[in-house]
Amino acid sequence: MSAYQKLVTQGQDLFEQFLQEINQQNAQELAVKYLGKKGLFNQLAAQIKILTKEEKKDFGRELNQLKNKLESKLADYQKQDFASQVHQDLTMPGIQTKVGHLHPVSQAIEEISRIFEKIGFVRMSYPEVDWDYYVFAALNMPTNHPARDEWETFFVDQKAHPSLGKMVLTTHTSNGQVREMERVKGQLPIRMMNISRCYRRQSDNTHTQMFHQFEGLVIDKDINIQHLKGTIDYFAKEFFGPKTKSRIRPFHFKFTEPSFEVDFSCHICRGTGYIKDEHHHKINCRFCKSGWHEVGGAGMVHPNVLKAGGFDSNKYRGFAFGWGVERSYTLKQDLNIDDIRLFYSGNQEFLEQF
Repeated sequence: MSAYQKLVTQGQDLFEQFLQEINQQNAQELAVKYLGKKGLFNQLAAQIKILTKEEKKDFGRELNQLKNKLESKLADYQKQDFASQVHQDLTMPGIQTKVGHLHPVSQAIEEISRIFEKIGFVRMSYPEVDWDYYVFAALNMPTNHPARDEWETFFVDQKAHPSLGKMVLTTHTSNGQVREMERVKGQLPIRMMNISRCYRRQSDNTHTQMFHQFEGLVIDKDINIQHLKGTIDYFAKEFFGPKTKSRIRPFHFKFTEPSFEVDFSCHICRGTGYIKDEHHHKINCRFCKSGWHEVGGAGMVHPNVLKAGGFDSNKYRGFAFGWGVERSYTLKQDLNIDDIRLFYSGNQEFLEQF
């Protein structure tokens, strides 16, 4: 008997042995014994190396057929084996399906939307991938502005528009300002809220390369800084609680004049700038370091931006503000989140707390 015939016979014997044992062992044991990594089938297949080239082809077909028969019989037996082990009590209540919930950032966006809807803001949606004109040029930013540097902004590998310039991932939601002014075509007032994803080349405990920002824009006659500060105070107390303080500090943004940075009091250190360690020693607050947490910018809409949107700055004025949803959420009372990257970590233990 040739080596080839001996191996074929061994394969037939192996299958007969499998059929004899199929009712004597459970399905898991059979799977390991016959089809496991060191099982009888692999031991037989390893002997193919002693055959000639032509015999290897023929025996390979024999092996495939044998494996298919083993797997088919084993699958049938597994169903029978499982059914025999499981007692089904049809009177038992079903297993309750786990119900998910909105991501904490989505929850924050819904809450922010409701807060501003109460004072007449209308939620709008504008592109997250937009042209340079709406992201920079129409917002009074010159061509050499640092924000247009590739170290700050993600540029899309796309042919530039002849009049609107390069395509970018929006660095802020302010690209919606001129788009909203174009949409209303001179019909006032504007009370617009734009909430969207933004992208910047920053990553630390208070920044991520992708984040969410909400943008407020108001344009009408006789609008002034008091309206802006009152809106910020209203949001601070509604979102963070009645004891939350807000402040605006003079700053410089190309699309507002005057411009301000907006700070809210830190909830972790209660606005003091320090916390106590386990030994009750005062240490600097890791989250704010000063008692205040900067969340974004605000200011009166620059005359050049009003002009780009088709409005006469001698007749109309407006204010705008925009800051991060994630950074605002970290200031929520008793959350104690000191790293916004946790929101996108995929850590279920963290997300299930919300």
